[in-house]
Amino acid sequence: MKQGIHPDYHYVVFEDSSTGYKFLSGSTATSKETVKWEDGNEYPLIRVEVTSDSHPFYTGKQKFTQADGAVDKFNKKYGFKNN
Repeated sequence: MKQGIHPDYHYVVFEDSSTGYKFLSGSTATSKETVKWEDGNEYPLIRVEVTSDSHPFYTGKQKFTQADGAVDKFNKKYGFKNN
């Protein structure tokens, strides 16, 4: 790797702003805000709106659109006929 062209890679605490869930991960992101982590060290704190703790795909609270009759409705609208 060339020296001086890559951003500094360090540990950062990410916090889900909707659930309060926090996790420690390596990142190049920086913040003036810090938080004391479970290991006793202070790390930069990055607040994010969505994590696996609040995203519907991971929580199982995903909303599925109704597909009942959608294909028939499409075919009727655009003139396709079932063979």
